[in-house]
Amino acid sequence: MDEQHRFGVGERKALREKASQDVQEVSLRGSNSDQSNLAAKIASPSARNDIIRSPHFLSMTATPIPRSLSLTAYGDLDISILDEMPKGRKKIITKPVPTESRNKAYEFIAAQIKEGRQVFVICPLIDESDKLGVKAVTSEHEKLDKQIFPHIPVGLLHGKLKDKEKDEVQERFVKEEYKILVATSVVEVGVDVPNASVMMIEGADRFGLAQLHQFRGRVGRADHQSYCFLFTDSQSQNVYERLEFLSREADGFKIAEYDLQLRGAGNMYGKEQHGILEFKIASFQDYKLIELTQTLARDIIEKDPRLGSYPTIKKKLEEEGGAVHLE
Repeated sequence: MDEQHRFGVGERKALREKASQDVQEVSLRGSNSDQSNLAAKIASPSARNDIIRSPHFLSMTATPIPRSLSLTAYGDLDISILDEMPKGRKKIITKPVPTESRNKAYEFIAAQIKEGRQVFVICPLIDESDKLGVKAVTSEHEKLDKQIFPHIPVGLLHGKLKDKEKDEVQERFVKEEYKILVATSVVEVGVDVPNASVMMIEGADRFGLAQLHQFRGRVGRADHQSYCFLFTDSQSQNVYERLEFLSREADGFKIAEYDLQLRGAGNMYGKEQHGILEFKIASFQDYKLIELTQTLARDIIEKDPRLGSYPTIKKKLEEEGGAVHLE
């Protein structure tokens, strides 16, 4: 499940129990030896947990990362798409902002706050780093609070705060006690403030396109016009093209497809959302080869589900089996 915060506790529990029940029922429908093996496994607490925690795969997201999208493209996953915007919502105006236009952006933010709106400011780091040379949330909060907007209440939110402190900061922002919230990526999901109309992202080149799109989705949740400003000091043409693409495109799947082309699929088998598959020749960008491989794989499974005639394939699958994780 992606964005689990959107499911109630009872809903998540029901999904987990349904998955556990189905897995055990499938296992019990096997041969006598399979049933005895299952009984032995259930007697072992660790193995029992492995059985119970093996769910059917259900993934929901507005912004699939390259790895998630590649699982849809290359795997046996059925996909359903909801592409309508909620009634009354407007497309978020997104702009890369050059360094020399920063003061104009601050003036625009002040005008939005004067109209009763609120603002997110996102920074890549919590504390300053001389090596990386990108903005940190603590120093940016101090600058905005003391120098740029001294008469406007500015909140600070990051991962090092205690849970109670995080909740207090978010609650004050929701209640409009803070007009500006300076935060790290902790606000990427789970924050719903319909009154917020501006998302200002510092060091936009430090984030992936899917993540930038998630940040952008924190605003534009009401009927007023909203804006997303992308700041970067990078002179890279690739960075500029990425941010320009995001400014033109609002479709999360098209953004994910573009991101997949740029970054590749990552490690599709394991739990990591990044990495490189250990192929010497094969490439997941060779769509015709993948389509042919899927056809051959289905034929083999239909003819010989236990792979008795394909010992090499069976051995390889057993070796890879422990690493496979499709979420």
